[in-house]
Amino acid sequence: MYQNQNQGMNAQNQNMGAQQQNMGTQQNAQNASGSSRSNRTVVPQAKGALNQMKYEIASELGINLKQGYNGDLPSRQAGYIGGYMTKRLVEQAERAMSNQG
Repeated sequence: MYQNQNQGMNAQNQNMGAQQQNMGTQQNAQNASGSSRSNRTVVPQAKGALNQMKYEIASELGINLKQGYNGDLPSRQAGYIGGYMTKRLVEQAERAMSNQG
């Protein structure tokens, strides 16, 4: 009886190890494709344009965004700015793609 239990536990341990290894492979694939969830700019040359867009959108939304530290900005307002930036960037990409085809 104990032998059967040990065999079952060994199979479970092997299964867990394979799952963990698979998760690591997925994370490595994400990092290699540049789709990780970090705040680094993928195209460093675009950093200035993205900052300018951030300040323009904040101004359009009536949010007072200072140069430098904005840690006192409520999360909701920061989220609005980021959301509108994403929306605008997607629109620009869609326009560029439609002009190519």
